[in-house]
Amino acid sequence: MNDRLLRTARRQPTDTTPVWLMRQAGRYLPEYRAIRGNIAFLDLCKNPDLAAEVTVQPVTRLGVDAAIIFSDILIPVEAMGIHLELGDKGPHFPNPLRTAADIDKLGVPDPVEGTGFVAEAIRRTRKALNDSVPVIGFAGAPFTLAAYMVEGGGSKSYIVIKRLLFEQPELAHRLFQKLTDTLIPYLKMQVEAGASIVQIFDSWGGELSPYDFERFSLPYLTRMVTELKATGVPVILFGTNMTPHLPLLKRTGADVIGLDWRVNVDEGRRILGPDVATQGNLDPLHLFLPREELDARVKDILGRAGPIGHIFNLGHGILPPSDPDAAKFLVDAVHRHGTALRQGIALR
Repeated sequence: MNDRLLRTARRQPTDTTPVWLMRQAGRYLPEYRAIRGNIAFLDLCKNPDLAAEVTVQPVTRLGVDAAIIFSDILIPVEAMGIHLELGDKGPHFPNPLRTAADIDKLGVPDPVEGTGFVAEAIRRTRKALNDSVPVIGFAGAPFTLAAYMVEGGGSKSYIVIKRLLFEQPELAHRLFQKLTDTLIPYLKMQVEAGASIVQIFDSWGGELSPYDFERFSLPYLTRMVTELKATGVPVILFGTNMTPHLPLLKRTGADVIGLDWRVNVDEGRRILGPDVATQGNLDPLHLFLPREELDARVKDILGRAGPIGHIFNLGHGILPPSDPDAAKFLVDAVHRHGTALRQGIALR
C-alpha cells in the first residue's frame, strides 16, 4: 500500500507529501456525472457497487494518495429516524427538530442495520483498489449534524440551533449525546470494514464562539476522537473558520487538524505545536488560477508546512466547476515539490 497518508498522520517521514482532495469524487468529474445522471444522490450513497466505483474514480484519474468513501455526513442521522432529502442543492429536512418530543423520538441505530451499505462500499472499494491506497472513513460532528437537523438544512445565521443552545442547553446536550452515541459505532463500523483512517467534519463549528464551542462541541468531539483512536486508526478533525478554535481542537487528541485557507499553514502549526499533524489548505478557487500561479501556491504551502506531518488538501471541498486537469496538475505539483522539499531544495 501507498502509506504516505498514514505515515504522515503519525508524523513519520515519507518520500513526498501526500495529497487528497475533499469532495474529490464529485460533479467536477465527467465520469461521476455519467453515473450521477441516472440515479438520485441518496440512492447512489446507498448502492455499494456504485459508491465504490465513484470512490475509485479520482484515485485513477488524479493519482491522489487516498480514497475517501463516497457518502454524506447526514447518512447516519437518517437512520436515527428523521426524514432526509439530499440533492444537488444540499440537504433538506422537511420536519426539522424543534421540540423535546422530536429529539426524544430519535433512535440510536445499530450501524450495520441502518447504514451497513457504507461498510460494504468500503469493502468493495478496497477490493477494487487492491489496497493500493488507504480508504478514509468519515462522519460529521454532533454540532454540525444537529445544526442541519434543527435548522432544516443549511443556514446563514444559525439562529434556530443557537437559540436551542442558549435557551434550552440541557435539551441541546441531550441531542448531542444521542448523536455521539450514534456516530462512534458508525465510524467503528467503517474501521472494521477496512477504513484505515477517519475524518470528522465539524463543518459549522466555526460558527460558534470559542466559549460556546468549548461547551457544546468540544466534549463530544473529544469522546469521538478518543474512542476512534482506541481502534488504532489515526483521526483527522476538520472544520471551516476554525482558526480561533485551534487550541481547543488540539485538546481533542486528534492526530491531524485540518486547516482552511484563512490561516497560513506555518501559523496553524505554530499554534498547534509539533505533536499534531496538519492538513490543508489551498483555497478551492485557486484551482482556477493559471498553472504557473497555482504551482506557486502549492510551493508556498509546502514550504511553510515543512517535510514532516503535513497532508496537502484543499481548505474545503473541490467545487463542481473545477477542471479535472487542474486537479491533476495540483496533485502532480504536490508530489514533485514534496519530493524536492525532502531533498533540501528551498521552495519559497
